[in-house]
Amino acid sequence: MIELNNGVQIPSLGFGVFQITDLKECEESVLTALKTGYRLIDTAAGYENESAVGNAIKKSGLARKDIFISSKVWITHDGYQETMNSFEQTLEKLQTDYLDLYLVHMPYGDYHGSWRAMEELYKAGKIKAIGVCNFLEDRLTDLILTHEIVPAINQMETHPFNQQKELQQVMNKNNIKLMAWGPFAEGQNNIFTNEVLVEIGKKYDKTAAQVILRWLREEDIIAIPKSVHLNRIKENFAIDDFSLSLADKEKISQLDQAKPLILNITALNEVYRLHGLS
Repeated sequence: MIELNNGVQIPSLGFGVFQITDLKECEESVLTALKTGYRLIDTAAGYENESAVGNAIKKSGLARKDIFISSKVWITHDGYQETMNSFEQTLEKLQTDYLDLYLVHMPYGDYHGSWRAMEELYKAGKIKAIGVCNFLEDRLTDLILTHEIVPAINQMETHPFNQQKELQQVMNKNNIKLMAWGPFAEGQNNIFTNEVLVEIGKKYDKTAAQVILRWLREEDIIAIPKSVHLNRIKENFAIDDFSLSLADKEKISQLDQAKPLILNITALNEVYRLHGLS
């Protein structure tokens, strides 16, 4: 477990459902994850699968208090009232009366209005913690300086090839935890057969994927890997029985290219700015 800046405890390893568009497959995958032992489930209004997540949680038979549910407000629902409306829809689809974590999905539109709504929902006890996604240093700092509540989490593309070292310096000063989306870089740069990661894994009889997830845990970074395959769901969860050496972590650190492979937020910010949406 990792403690957030408001004292809330969040599992360090969760299960993500981005791009699982088949609702039956999503429901089955989440149910498998919960049976395997995952207790953090990360979804979003923009994924259009919150209802499947809610169904899986209900079918699991687990108590609501034992599951940490994270969701996000999409950019089409930016602003105070739209966020309020979207939040109620999210609760209905997830079949719950509160969220453990609610995030601003993208730093565009009236995200300040969205944050005001989230602060209000947090104070009302409807959300245990609030945070953001895809916020680089400038917008994250702006949000911190212009509002009462500091984000508890910033969810970013984070993997061995993009380790977010500069961003983490700003986040650490404000005790904001990093949550890694795309921890496997969506398979890019042959990450699963990377020589460094494979060689480290051989020492512990682990896969490159397991090495990545263990590295993130030891770096105090929350990870939310996604899979629809039973063996991979179980494999990703099996990272408690080994630890990386300092030499291992130094080798992984040297893989950092300090640039995104999946989503270039800096370039996207410029596109939105030119269209008057940023």
